[in-house]
Amino acid sequence: MTCRFPEPGAAASLIFPHSAIGVPVTEQRTEQGVVDTKVPARLDRLPWARWHWMIVIGLGTVWILDGLEVTIVGNLAPQLAKPGSGVDITSGQVSGLGAAVYVTGACLGALFFGWLTDRFGRKRLFMITLLVYLAGTALTALSWTAWWFFLCRFITGFGIGGEYAAINSAIDELIPSRHRGRIDIVINGSFWIGAAAGALLTIPILGEFAVDVGWRLAFALGVVLGLVVLLVRRHVPESPRWLIIHGRTDEAERLVGEAEGTVRAETGKRLPEPAGSIRIHQRRSIGFGTIAGTLVRRYPKRSILGFALFIGQAFLYNAITFGYADILRTFFHIDTDTGYYYAVIAVGNFLGPLLLAPLFDSWGRKPMIAGTYVLSGVLLLLTAWLFNEGRLTATTLTACWCVVLFFASAGASSAYLTVSEVFPMETRALAIAFFYAIGTAAGGISGPLIFAKLVGTGVPRDTAIAFAIGAVLMIAAGLVEAVIGVKAERKGLEDIARPLTAR
Repeated sequence: MTCRFPEPGAAASLIFPHSAIGVPVTEQRTEQGVVDTKVPARLDRLPWARWHWMIVIGLGTVWILDGLEVTIVGNLAPQLAKPGSGVDITSGQVSGLGAAVYVTGACLGALFFGWLTDRFGRKRLFMITLLVYLAGTALTALSWTAWWFFLCRFITGFGIGGEYAAINSAIDELIPSRHRGRIDIVINGSFWIGAAAGALLTIPILGEFAVDVGWRLAFALGVVLGLVVLLVRRHVPESPRWLIIHGRTDEAERLVGEAEGTVRAETGKRLPEPAGSIRIHQRRSIGFGTIAGTLVRRYPKRSILGFALFIGQAFLYNAITFGYADILRTFFHIDTDTGYYYAVIAVGNFLGPLLLAPLFDSWGRKPMIAGTYVLSGVLLLLTAWLFNEGRLTATTLTACWCVVLFFASAGASSAYLTVSEVFPMETRALAIAFFYAIGTAAGGISGPLIFAKLVGTGVPRDTAIAFAIGAVLMIAAGLVEAVIGVKAERKGLEDIARPLTAR
């Protein structure tokens, strides 16, 4: 099977005639179920415009929701454990078992909704997964017993996991290739905008309201924000790439034509000629066996890379996000003002992706991913040593974590970018779900449990060991990237991994 990429100009015009308004007719049927299309090239050559900002705002806000959710739970752990909270639960159960249940739900939700996303489309699923998240969060606010709280945490995680698969695949397929790296990194890093908001919001809520009311209002705020996102998301289109592969050619052509018209009207410039075409054998669905076989047999090195990146960042982030309040309470006797410390960490986490993201497209994926993983791991080992030696206060420990996570956050965001762009179009959502689920199950479930147990001993050396485990996993993942990473910067998705349906 081969892809055709004619040069712009006369040859391309013979294959793809132009309409009277200068918009290329990029689809030509050659036989039953086979189509030549320039839809991917047309999307990649669009200049940045308000149309792209709609996609970023409508889809990227899921990470803000996740950050808000996780941080609120982390900061509410001591409050939920107080007598009169309305739930008979301990702080360790909230940050340990509660976190593990949430992540388990996210892993299973990613696999379930990831499969549906590749089968039924990006838009349909990113609407459904947001509704599942909203239901889980709203029901959490009504918790009256521990088992109900854990069940609702599972449902919330189930929706968030599905969001990862549907959203990342849609973003990468709609954003031009020259911007894809930085946009994906920043969007994934926006988790920490939600984290900062959640941290700061819990301070007045927990201080001003009764012990059984404040934490319920905190979860209700997540529902309100999710409803706003739902209203914006209605206007985000389906992925034209997905439509082409699944036989909905006319709809794909219409959506791309509308996007081109919007961008031309905004910029006032004629769009450049699309660079190349691809021949697609359209299918209504692709079997799970074919998808799984592609990941394991066709791209084994890329699969190993995906596992390494996800396990490293999942252990580090789920452990510290869910357990930092316990560290502050156990070692520094800080119970009510943990939100301020979380907010400082969140700022460092967001500034990393924001400032470093352009380098992932200019310097390249391999040096930036490997560098951020290894550097953050080395800095974390230094932090573990200082903590064990008793040389850190709550303020200086937070400052150390802020520096560590400045680099780690950019690296963690690149894990999602990597698995969403290095596998074929037909497997993209399920690939994201697969690596997220396996990597997060290995690091994200074990991380909070190990972290909670080691912190719970009250011995600095045990907590330093937890830090060191996360550091070693990050360094190992960075070394794997350095050896077998993929140079995907500024390349079209179809050039990085040819679609299974390409002929």
